Amino acid sequence: MATWEIADARALLNWYAAMGVDESIGDEPINSFAPPTPEFGKAKPAPRQAAPKCTVAEAISFDRGSIAEAVTLAALKTLVSQFDGCGLKRTAKSLCFSRGSEQAHLMLIGEAPGRDEDLQGKPFVGRAGQMLDRMLAAIGLDETHFYITNTVYWRPPGNRTPTPEEIEACAPFLARQIELLKPQVLVLLGGAAAKSILGASEGIMRLRGKWLSYPSAAGDIPTLATLHPAYLLRNTADKRLAWRDLLLVKKALETP
Repeated sequence: MATWEIADARALLNWYAAMGVDESIGDEPINSFAPPTPEFGKAKPAPRQAAPKCTVAEAISFDRGSIAEAVTLAALKTLVSQFDGCGLKRTAKSLCFSRGSEQAHLMLIGEAPGRDEDLQGKPFVGRAGQMLDRMLAAIGLDETHFYITNTVYWRPPGNRTPTPEEIEACAPFLARQIELLKPQVLVLLGGAAAKSILGASEGIMRLRGKWLSYPSAAGDIPTLATLHPAYLLRNTADKRLAWRDLLLVKKALETP
């Protein structure tokens, strides 16, 4: 390998590290510096074009013009998979649209997928998700009773916090997702989800433990903000607070 190729490869790896890329997602390595191999007797293929960049305004325009046509969650998922308005899609391996039952009365919304979620294509399947499953099981709920998603549908590089622009690009899809599911109770996992869904300015410790309201097209939905299970993995003493919140959810689901 020539000296300039080594320097360029090192610069590319440094850029990947700065962007938070911490794993490869392809099955085979690709030499980005290799010249194209000529194929005699064949027409040259059209040059590959980069995915078009989309501003937030364009993304919202796309959403509003399309999401109303999605009358099922499966149709909405197809629209999300075709959407290029969120830059996270370019660095993620998988779309993490939802996990759980489409007939559930309980909907939970977190912040963003992580590494395990990106690999499996489902939200909340890593350590935090396993803890969440145990928490819900403690009040008699399994995956047939709840439906879970995130404020963004693709993993941010290096598990960084999604930007306001990334959240805003996905927001019209998420609003339609809530409308289609029509949950009896909405639970927001962590302060980031509570702020983006409700526009709240208070911290999660002030928000949690009390009923709020999410204005849906089908009517206001009782909404509870609680501690994110990833936080509880680091701060086990606060599990008692999360348990109180879960008991409120259990009571609300049992109320006709």
